[in-house]
Amino acid sequence: MLTGLSIRDVVLIKALDLEFEAGLGVLTGETGAGKSILLDALGLALGARADSRLVRAGADKAQVTASFDAPAHVLALLVDNDITTEVGESLMIRRSLRADGGSKAYINDQPCSAALLREIGACLVEIHGQHDDRGLLNPRGHRALLDAFGRCDLAAVAGHFADWQESKARLDNAREALDNAVRDREWLEHAVAELRRFAPQEGEEEQLATERADMQKGERIAEDLRAVLEAFEGSDSGLARLRSAARRLDRLAGEHALLAEALTALDRSVIEASEAEDKLIAATQALSFDPERLDAIEVRLFELRGLARKHNVRPEDLAALTDDLASKLDAIAAGGEGLAKLEVDMAEHYRAYRAAAERLSGQRAEAAQRLDAAVAAELAPLKLDTAQFRTSVELLPEDRWSASGFDRVEFLISTNPGAPFAPLAKIASGGELSRFILALKVALAEEGGAETIIFDEIDRGVGGAVASAIGERLSRLAGAGKQLLAVTHSPQVAAKGQAHYFIAKSSEGSVTRTDVTRLDAEGRRQEIARMLSGAEVTDEARAQAARLMEGV
Repeated sequence: MLTGLSIRDVVLIKALDLEFEAGLGVLTGETGAGKSILLDALGLALGARADSRLVRAGADKAQVTASFDAPAHVLALLVDNDITTEVGESLMIRRSLRADGGSKAYINDQPCSAALLREIGACLVEIHGQHDDRGLLNPRGHRALLDAFGRCDLAAVAGHFADWQESKARLDNAREALDNAVRDREWLEHAVAELRRFAPQEGEEEQLATERADMQKGERIAEDLRAVLEAFEGSDSGLARLRSAARRLDRLAGEHALLAEALTALDRSVIEASEAEDKLIAATQALSFDPERLDAIEVRLFELRGLARKHNVRPEDLAALTDDLASKLDAIAAGGEGLAKLEVDMAEHYRAYRAAAERLSGQRAEAAQRLDAAVAAELAPLKLDTAQFRTSVELLPEDRWSASGFDRVEFLISTNPGAPFAPLAKIASGGELSRFILALKVALAEEGGAETIIFDEIDRGVGGAVASAIGERLSRLAGAGKQLLAVTHSPQVAAKGQAHYFIAKSSEGSVTRTDVTRLDAEGRRQEIARMLSGAEVTDEARAQAARLMEGV
């Protein structure tokens, strides 16, 4: 709810501070007094286009500050945009406009973008007038308004829609994967057959590389090894002589202690020489050079590494790759069965969503009939008795179904009997449009929309009973928890106001200025009398004004 408006240097307003309250407030004044300036100033604070012509002549900048008691969803939107708010704190929107056209916006003294300001402003205030009737004219909001009016339950539809979309995504992904696999089936079969024929083993590259290196070393040291081994071979070798000496000494060792010690040392030499011989024989075998084996190793190693490059993996990963590609082939064979299960799952969720959406559509159709009847009851008193209102509920194409169901909802009117139904904005004049919106607002009552609604000259071109009907409906709508501000030329409407603001233009020398005064009971009677009688306020007009005010 709008609680205050502070204006500085906007057109004819030098400084103005206004306070507002709940209920119906009316703004009156002679034509040209500057009522539109107030709406332009408020529009600037709510994110309207910054027009430097709003800056008062001679001033460097204009500034407007609007304060609100903001609803919870607006505060949550601010938090989502990193603007901090305190519980119970008024929401302050401030916008300044320089004479060169530059502007700045602040929410609770924190800078914000013009886009966020417009988004917040649309949640706080609706302005309906001759040229600014966008709120209810946008079909994108009609479905939500009808759902709120009909107390339609969207939870089941939203849940089934989410399940349907998730199952559809799983099916689409599986189909894509299977299509890719089938497309690559011939390649897979060839690759698996090739890998299985080659039969790569885990760790094979390292083993082959080590064996090849050993054989290459053996080729280089083979001659030296043979020469060393000759010292251990034959009856005349050094090791044979050591053994012969040990046998002879063994027969003499008992003759003297030193001989026994010598035998012990000689036995160690024989043992160590035998160990050396064993090691040399083993090394000769390990480093044996076999040209055919070396060729086979090098061919296998070359093919192993080439196969790894072909599949863009490491040689040690070829064995795992074989299993992976084979499993993909198996998946192709089993893919049809898996797809069938996913298709059944998706179809079940689709049927559940459609059933829930059809129930919701039925609720909307029933709510549309009630809304049409409620609006129709408001049209005749507003001098729209030849017009008809209809809520269109139509099935959307399947690609536009959503968590909100599959209906397109739009408010349509026909202004004359036999005339086709069409959107509000296309066939209604400015005055008719405002009255249609008032009828809709009264029918919808508390459902949706901003807490503050402004009607700019909704009574243009009407008077008498129609003006009284407009005033009565504005008062009724204000009593349904809304704050209404009405710019009016009708005394019947002005008399319904709980707060009355009088707008006047005055001149001091060459300076013209607009002032706004909140009228007391006597001031209201005098102003309504002026609206009834014109320039000269008569006693009869005052009496009639008093009678109009008695009904408030």
